[in-house]
Amino acid sequence: MKLYNTLSRSIEDFKPIDENLVKMYTCGPTVYNYAHLGNLRMYIHEDVLEKTLRYIGYPVKRVMNITDVGHLESDADDGEDKMLKGAKRENKTVWEIAQHYTDAFFTDIEKLNIKKADVVAKATDYIDKYIEFIKGLEKKGFTYMANGNVYFDITKVENYTKLSGMDLDQLRTASREDVDVDVHKKNPQDFVLWFTKSKFENQAMKWDSPWGVGYPGWHIECSVISLVNLGEQMDIHCGGVDHIPVHHTNEIAQTESYTGKEWVKYWWHGEFLIDNDGKMSKSSGEFLTLSLIEKKGFNPLSYRYFVLNSHYRKQLAFSFDSLASAENAYTKLKSRVKAILENADNKEANEQAAERYKEEFKKCLEDDLNTANAITVLFDMLKTDDLNNSQKLDIVADFEKVLSLDLLKEEEIEIHDELAEYIEQMIQKRQDAKKNKDYQLADSIRAELLEKGIVLEDTRQGVNWKKIN
Repeated sequence: MKLYNTLSRSIEDFKPIDENLVKMYTCGPTVYNYAHLGNLRMYIHEDVLEKTLRYIGYPVKRVMNITDVGHLESDADDGEDKMLKGAKRENKTVWEIAQHYTDAFFTDIEKLNIKKADVVAKATDYIDKYIEFIKGLEKKGFTYMANGNVYFDITKVENYTKLSGMDLDQLRTASREDVDVDVHKKNPQDFVLWFTKSKFENQAMKWDSPWGVGYPGWHIECSVISLVNLGEQMDIHCGGVDHIPVHHTNEIAQTESYTGKEWVKYWWHGEFLIDNDGKMSKSSGEFLTLSLIEKKGFNPLSYRYFVLNSHYRKQLAFSFDSLASAENAYTKLKSRVKAILENADNKEANEQAAERYKEEFKKCLEDDLNTANAITVLFDMLKTDDLNNSQKLDIVADFEKVLSLDLLKEEEIEIHDELAEYIEQMIQKRQDAKKNKDYQLADSIRAELLEKGIVLEDTRQGVNWKKIN
C-alpha cells in the first residue's frame, strides 16, 4: 500500500506502527450548518481509505470529532463563533443548532454509504480533558496568559511549520486577511487554548476552568480526542488541504509538546471540490448540499460515483452537467450488474481470471487510492468473456466492500394485490407462449415485467418471481 504523506511531501509505503491495529483520525464536521458537497467529498475519500485498509487485511480503529464548540470564522483566533453564528441565523440555541446539524450530517453520510467512525466524539464531552491537557502544557512552559486567554507560544516549538513547509510570513498570508489581528499575542501565529474573553460577550457555551469561565479553542479538540481514544501515537490523520497551514500545524505543535513524541506517522489530505467561483464553501450563505441535488432528482450515490472517478489529491470541478454524466454512467453500471444478476449461465468457472481481476482492483487501491482505475477494472471485469456470471457477481460483491455503490442491492418495491394478480396473469401468458413456441412473445413478457422491477426465474418446480429496484 502506498500513500502520499503530506509531512514528507512524497508517496510512501504504508507501514503501520502496529500491524494489529491501524489507528486513524478524521476531522469531523463543525455542526453549525449542513455539510456541503465539498465537505462530503472528503468524507467519501476517507471512507474509501478506511475500507481499503480493511479490504487488504488491516484492522482499523477510526475516530472522528464533532465540532460543536470553539470553531471561529477564521482558522486563527478571530471572528465570530460558528455555532453562535448558526444560532443567530436560525433563532435557536447553540445546543439545538449542534444537535440538528449533527443529525443532518449522519443522515447525509448514511445516504452516501459512508461508514460511521468507530468512535464519534463531541467536542463538548471532553472539557475536563482539555483543561488537563492545557495544564500539562502550562507546566512544561508552552503557554502564557494575556487578556484573560491562555495562548500557546509557537516560539517554544522546534520546526513549527514542518507540515506545511511554509515560513512564518507565508503562514501569515495563508490565514484570512479580513479579520482583526489579536494584539494580545506575543507572536501572530500563537493560538488560543482557552478563551475567557473574546470579541463577543454572549458566548452561550461556557465552563469553569483554572483560568476563568470560558471555552476551549478549536485546535485543541482533535489533539485531546485522539489522545484519549487512540493513545499518544497514531498512523493516519486525515483532513482537507485547507487544514494544513494552521489547524493541523497547531495540532502537531501542541500535541508533540505535550507528549514529547512524534504524534502522527502519515498526514493524509484531500483536495478541494471547486465550482465556477473556486473552492466550495458556506461563507456565501448559498452552497450545494446533498439535499439540494436530491431535490433536483439525483441519486446521492451518483455523487459518490462522481467522486470515486477522481483522485483525492486533485481538485475536482463540480457542475450539474458533470453530475448528470456521472449519474448516467452509474445507472448503466447498475443496469449491467442487474442483467448479469438475472441471467445465469453454465459457463465453466475460471478461477485464475477471477483472481487476476481481484488483484488488479487491489493494486489500483494500493496505488495511493486510485479509485478511478479501480472502477475501470470493474467495467473490464463485467465485459469479459473469461468469467461466468456467477463469478462476476462474486467479484462485484468483493469490490463493493470498498466502492459501496449498492450495485447488488435489491430495494423494496410495493406489490399491491392488483399488481400481484397482473404478474401471475403475465406468467401464465408467457408459459402459454412458450408452449406454442412463440419465444418472441415470451421474451417480451419477461422484458415488460422487468421494467416494472419484476424478475422471473424458471425452475423445475415452476416460475418464481421477485421484486427488485
